[in-house]
Amino acid sequence: MKVVVDMTLCQDHGQCAIAAPEVFRMDEDSKLVFDAEPDGSLSDAVQDAIDVCPVQAIFLER
Repeated sequence: MKVVVDMTLCQDHGQCAIAAPEVFRMDEDSKLVFDAEPDGSLSDAVQDAIDVCPVQAIFLER
């Protein structure tokens, strides 16, 4: 599983960090950072993050 975030679309709302904190987080500058290759057991959490992203900037490659 590979997580891709289109950083040109991302507006750092942080909803993904709430939905899947094991994969997404906001850094000290409130910018998104994420694990591009999280453990497969986190696929449901990643899908939740994809679903809540207000600008649809998160994609999943399998």
